[in-house]
Amino acid sequence: MNLDTDWPTSPSSDPFPSGGELVLPVSALNRAIASVLERTFPLAWISGEVSNFTRAASGHWYFSIKDASAQIRCVMFRGRAQYADFLPREGDRIEVRALVTMYEPRGELQLSVEQVRRTGQGRLYEAFLKLKKQLEAEGMFDAERKRPLPAHPRAIGIVTSLAAAALRDVLTTLMRRAPHVPVILYPAPVQGADSAGRLREMVELAGRRAEVDVLIVCRGGGSIEDLWSFNDEALARAIAASPMPVVSGVGHETDFTIADFAADLRAPTPTGAAELVSPQRALLLRELGHHHAQLSRALERGIERRGQQLDWLARRLVSPAERLARQRQHLGQLGARLAGAAARSTQTARARFALLEMRWRRHRPDPAQARLRVDQLAARLEQSFFRGQERRVAQLHQLAMRTELLSPRRTLERGYAAILDPQGHAVRDPAMLQRGKRITVHLAEGSADLGIGDVQPRLDADF
Repeated sequence: MNLDTDWPTSPSSDPFPSGGELVLPVSALNRAIASVLERTFPLAWISGEVSNFTRAASGHWYFSIKDASAQIRCVMFRGRAQYADFLPREGDRIEVRALVTMYEPRGELQLSVEQVRRTGQGRLYEAFLKLKKQLEAEGMFDAERKRPLPAHPRAIGIVTSLAAAALRDVLTTLMRRAPHVPVILYPAPVQGADSAGRLREMVELAGRRAEVDVLIVCRGGGSIEDLWSFNDEALARAIAASPMPVVSGVGHETDFTIADFAADLRAPTPTGAAELVSPQRALLLRELGHHHAQLSRALERGIERRGQQLDWLARRLVSPAERLARQRQHLGQLGARLAGAAARSTQTARARFALLEMRWRRHRPDPAQARLRVDQLAARLEQSFFRGQERRVAQLHQLAMRTELLSPRRTLERGYAAILDPQGHAVRDPAMLQRGKRITVHLAEGSADLGIGDVQPRLDADF
C-alpha cells in the first residue's frame, strides 16, 4: 500500500489523531483495496450463467455471472461491448475475460469484462483452427483442386435435414430459377450426436449413385455448437473426394465451417447455394430465343446465297455443240497467233543479225591506219626525247660554269693562298699561329710546308 498516493494528507483528514492510532477514510480504503485486487488478480477467463443482464442507454452492459454456489457482478463498457459478436441473454452460459476490481463509490467487488464468449466456444474454436490447419497442410483446400460448377446440370442433389428451414428456401429458389431441373434429396440430420456421420454417409451415397451433376450441402444459421457437425474431419474428406462438385451453404454469411473450405464453392447462405448451382430458366429461354433467331437468319441468308449461286451457274451453262464451236474458233485463233509469232521471230532475228554485222564492220580494226598512228607517235616521242636531252645538256653547262666561278682554285689564281695548320684546319686568325709551328700553304700552282719564324699581328688591314 502506498501511503503517499492512497491516503489523504490534508490537515482535516489527518489519519493520525492525538491518540496515535491510524484512521483511514472510506474512499482511501476502497481505493487501496481496488489497487491490491488489480495487482493481485491478472486478466483471466471466468465462466458462469448470466443473470440480471441490463444494457444501459450509454451502451455499457451490467450483469452478474453465477454458478451453483456463488455469483459476482460484472460490467462491460461500451468500448468493449461493441465488438462482441452476440448479446448475452438471461440464463446463457458464458465465459468472460475480466479483471477483478472494485467499484469504489459503493465498495462493491466486480469484474471489469474485456471479452465475452459462449461457454465452450473457445475450445471449439481452437479445435476448428487445429483441424483447418491440418487439412490445409494436406492440400485439401488448394484452389487447384476446386472444380467448376456445371453450367447446365441435369439433376441437383441436396444433403440436409427434412425439417430444416433451409431446405424450403433452397427448393423455392430452385423451383423459381430452374423448374425443369430435377432435384434429389439425401436426408440427414444437421445437428446432434450422430449428425456428422449421417451427413458423410449421404455425401458418399450421392457420389456412388452418380445421379446428380452437382451437390448442395446446407443448413440454416446457428451457434458454433449448432454448426459443429459441419466441422467434422470425415465429412470434409468425403466432400473433397466426391466425384461431382459440391457447394456448401452452411449458416449465414459470417459463419465458416470446415465443410466450406473442403467444398468446391462456398455460398454465403443456403439460398445463395441454390442460386449458384441452378441456371435461371428465364435467361435460358431468352438465350434460346436469341440463338433461334440467329439460326433462322443464318439459314435464310444461306438459302439466298445458294439461289444466287445457282442463277450464276445457270447463266454459265451452254450446250456441248456451242461449246465445241467456241473451242474450235479459239483453237484457230491460237494457230494464227502461233504462225504470226514464228514469222515475227524470224524477221526480228534477221534484223538483229544485220544490225550486229553493221556494228562489227564499223568497229573492225584498220592495220594501215593503226601503223600510221604508231609512226606518228614514235616521231613525236623521238622529238620530245631530243628536246629534253638538249635542255638537260644546257642546264649541265650552266651548272658547270657556276661551279667553275665559285671554285677555290679561281681564288688562288688571283694571288690568294690557303693556310692550314698541322691538323688540316683553315687558319683565319693570326693568333692561331705560333712560332716554331709548321703550317701548309696552298697556292694556285701547288702547296708548301713552312715554319713560323715570328708572328707580327697587324691591326690595320687592306681588305
